[in-house]
Amino acid sequence: MWLGRVSSGAFKRALAHVSFVRDRLATPRLALAVAVVAISTSAILIRWSEAPPVVAAFYRVLFTTALLAPLTVDRHAHRLGELSGRHLLAAAVTGLALAAHFAAWFESLSWTGVAASVTLVQSQPLFVVAGAWLVLDERITRRTVAGVAVALVGMATMSLGDLLGGTVVGPRPLYGNALAVLGAVMAAGYVLAGRSLRQRLPLLPYVTVVYGVAAAALGAVVVAQGHPLVGYENREWLLFLGMAVGPGILGHTLVNWSLAHVESSLVSVTLLGEPLGSALLALLLLGEVPSRWTVVGGAVVLGGIVVTARGRATG
Repeated sequence: MWLGRVSSGAFKRALAHVSFVRDRLATPRLALAVAVVAISTSAILIRWSEAPPVVAAFYRVLFTTALLAPLTVDRHAHRLGELSGRHLLAAAVTGLALAAHFAAWFESLSWTGVAASVTLVQSQPLFVVAGAWLVLDERITRRTVAGVAVALVGMATMSLGDLLGGTVVGPRPLYGNALAVLGAVMAAGYVLAGRSLRQRLPLLPYVTVVYGVAAAALGAVVVAQGHPLVGYENREWLLFLGMAVGPGILGHTLVNWSLAHVESSLVSVTLLGEPLGSALLALLLLGEVPSRWTVVGGAVVLGGIVVTARGRATG
């Protein structure tokens, strides 16, 4: 495989450059803007790939881990050695939730439109609120409840509206939308399960450990389903690498870095730019026009998420 000829030294240099860019960005708000642009390319790269969705998900996570691991070991090897059995268990649960998120969302893009899939998977804050209330006994405000209710109405509008009448985008939009919602639920599980571990570890070792677990889980699914691990064209390897470098490292690393400098509610609201960016790229690069129900329902979902995020911030 041609990618194997790339040296670990090149990985370190590339990742060091990403760290330099991250550290030199003028403000965390600019970092968030760059992250949203990078993350918005994810659905397009997935659609361009002809590999099975779970294979694309596996290599995105595997390459992200491979790119992060050298820098993590170089800077934080001692922190990894301090992890207890309880922390390793938390990393396993968090990584499995992340693997399920990627598997469900990548598959959803084969069945429904980009705008619908990305909007629904971005509803993860709603399920974080519900999970924190049910599992962690966190208090929620009336405003938060109202935001969740509004978003649920929007999700129902997106999923059922086209089936009642209108232009359907995707071969099985209801199934694809359900997978995107499952991806959002699993992303919320990833956030909630990783809370204690994230407080224990700096960003780099945290994401390296969790992504390593997710890569192992997705690799097992690929093998179990009988998909080949090798034999893909160079174009596919470039797409896998692009998913890791753009949305994976530059996007999500900048988001996590920004969380240490600005309010989490601002980050949550800013990330709502991803569905808009992805829908625009899908229109320009894939010629995919979202249906009117997707536009209307998507706007309601995004509005509900904004209300939810602000309700949590003031609660």
